[in-house]
Parts: sequence; C-alpha cells; structure tokens
Amino acid sequence: MALTLKKKIFLVGDKMLIEPDKGQEKTAHGLYLPPGVKEKDKVQAGYIVKVGPGYPVVNPNFIDQESWSAPKDPVKYIPLQAEEGDYALFLRDAAIEIEFEGKQYLIVQQSHLLMLIRPDTLAELGLNER
Repeated sequence: MALTLKKKIFLVGDKMLIEPDKGQEKTAHGLYLPPGVKEKDKVQAGYIVKVGPGYPVVNPNFIDQESWSAPKDPVKYIPLQAEEGDYALFLRDAAIEIEFEGKQYLIVQQSHLLMLIRPDTLAELGLNER
C-alpha cells in the first residue's frame, strides 16, 4: 500500500501523512474504548507514511544566476526531522483527517509533533506491530 501512496500523493511543505495507531483504541486488556473516550485525549499517535519536502527557502544561487548559465531551481528545502516509518506523537486537535483509497489518514504539520520514535527503537521496545 505504501508504494501506491508514494506514486499518488505529494505533500506540500512541512506536512506529513500519518496512519493512526489502531492500538490506541483498546485497553491493555484488549477491550475496545468508545469513540468519545479517546477523543478527549490531547495527544494521538501514528506511523508516518509520507513526508513533504520540508520548509521552502530561497536558493541563494538563483539570485546570482547569469542569463547564459543553466537555469537553477529558485527554491530549496530545509528537510523535515520526521522520516517515513517513524512513530509520531502529535497534538490531536492539529491533525486533519482524510480518507484515501478507503483508508483513514491524518495530515499533520511538523510543528505539531511532540515526539518521534525511529523504527529501530520501536523494534527494540517491541512496538513495531501495526
């Protein structure tokens, strides 16, 4: 599924596409929580599926471009700290819910992230099950 998403979705700027963690809908004993209970939490978690190019900045080389030289890209990007596959904790109120190809996703800006856990750390903690 991730391969088709990469072909079809282009995120803008510092946005990230996140697959919500379905494990948060259950208690430690396996009981499913009603929707209203989890909506009161201020923090949500999920797996980052796709990230945007980053924060746009003006390419300083573009300003000094000579008319006879090869054209240069006027915009460069400062890359995001988040990467595909990271487990992210973010502010629930800042997330925008979308549905794509019958699946629920969230779009979140990097500034609304609270914490990232890399996939290798998830494996060490035994949390890499989706």
